[in-house]
Amino acid sequence: MQRQGAQCGLGFVHRWSALNERQRALLERLAAGEEPGAWAAGEWRSAYALRDRGLLTVSKSGGEAHVEVTDVGRFYLRHRRHPDDPGFTDDGVQAMSVGTPTKGGARRQAKSRKRSPTPYGERPIARARRAKAQELVDRLVSEGRVRLADLDDDEVAEWRRVVDYAKRHNLEPQGTRIEKARFGVGGLEIFLAEGPHPNSRTQRPKPNASVPPVPTRLSSLHPAVAALRDDDGQLVMPPVLRRRSLLMLQALAAEAVRPGYEVRQARTYYSRREGGVEVVVDGLVHTVTVRQEFPQSANPERSARLVVELDHGRSDRPGRWRDRKGRALEDALGVILGEIEARVLEDARRREDEEKARAEREVRWRAAREEVTKLAVRDQLAEVLREEARRWQEAAVLGAYCDALEHRLTEPGSAVDDSALESARHWLEWAREFVQAIDPLNRLPGMPTPREPTAQELKAYLKGWSPDGTECWGAR
Repeated sequence: MQRQGAQCGLGFVHRWSALNERQRALLERLAAGEEPGAWAAGEWRSAYALRDRGLLTVSKSGGEAHVEVTDVGRFYLRHRRHPDDPGFTDDGVQAMSVGTPTKGGARRQAKSRKRSPTPYGERPIARARRAKAQELVDRLVSEGRVRLADLDDDEVAEWRRVVDYAKRHNLEPQGTRIEKARFGVGGLEIFLAEGPHPNSRTQRPKPNASVPPVPTRLSSLHPAVAALRDDDGQLVMPPVLRRRSLLMLQALAAEAVRPGYEVRQARTYYSRREGGVEVVVDGLVHTVTVRQEFPQSANPERSARLVVELDHGRSDRPGRWRDRKGRALEDALGVILGEIEARVLEDARRREDEEKARAEREVRWRAAREEVTKLAVRDQLAEVLREEARRWQEAAVLGAYCDALEHRLTEPGSAVDDSALESARHWLEWAREFVQAIDPLNRLPGMPTPREPTAQELKAYLKGWSPDGTECWGAR
């Protein structure tokens, strides 16, 4: 079992080691609602020691500090022990003797009473993180991407730990990997990508790969790197690691400028703990950032590791390189620049494919529009035909009426006076003129001239295409 702790003058300190009086008193005050004010240096040291043990979260933004007791911290105050303490089981029973081991039979008796410590995966924090990681994977499988907005540094760090847990415990779906990318300002986008993991052997630098020379002094820096060096609000990490990060960024910037690429200062970051530059190739911006991989680790070897990330954008290609045993990040700088150039080619192919698809879609849309225009014109002519048939039918009915009226007027023996007879003849004359006027067959009808169908009329026929050529969801 891997143990987490810190090396100090008194020996190795575990996360579950007992707190001293100052640390315990500070934890109790914070749990009671105290806010960090004008604390002395010793109180801040105690706060950071509590943070390293997972009992507190400490964040600073806008010149103000915010300290909050975690669930682990409240557990400690209730039970006077850390939940990760291997000397206790889940039900709180002490699993091993606490004093100095006795000799002989007493030692064997103590050993016989010793109970196996709770496995890491069954501890409360591990169970909670596994549940969160599984929930994230389920969302990624169903939604493809998960976007988290307005995160502070501690929330970003927690989500990174959740993603790392999912990767370490093989929760990623077969054939995919979980990746992270920037989302706005202070946002995080987590998504599933195809292909091998960025740290797989296929992504490691080849022995004969070109490695850009890394300078040894922070002088004659590229303006983008110099601006980052002078910005105390970014790349917040120990001075040694900050200097190393700046030297690597300078080596990358110098190598990128050589073929004529533009290098400028990065505009957005996840957190204050990272910094980087933007490499612009053919109008495409590729952001390269450096950060400390384990900023809260008390292990000197782990806390000294750096991570270089290449913003993924629309690419599913790998984009993260880490310090590892036997391989420093400086050896991967040539691979990083090569990855940028590979993405440029990939984007060019993607744009070519998109242009081809757009041209094909244009051809399909024009054919569809031509077909539906014919249908719309046909319906226009059919409407004219129906209207003429209706008028012809009306004229026929009215003409029959006129015939019947004329027959009535010519019947012998009609007992009507002359004035009424004259009035009826005038009405019949007017009626026949009206019938002649409305009868469409009074003259030969010509072929109607259809008008251009409106966009609204065409929309009813296009079934998935918009009238201006944009493909809709229902298009086939």
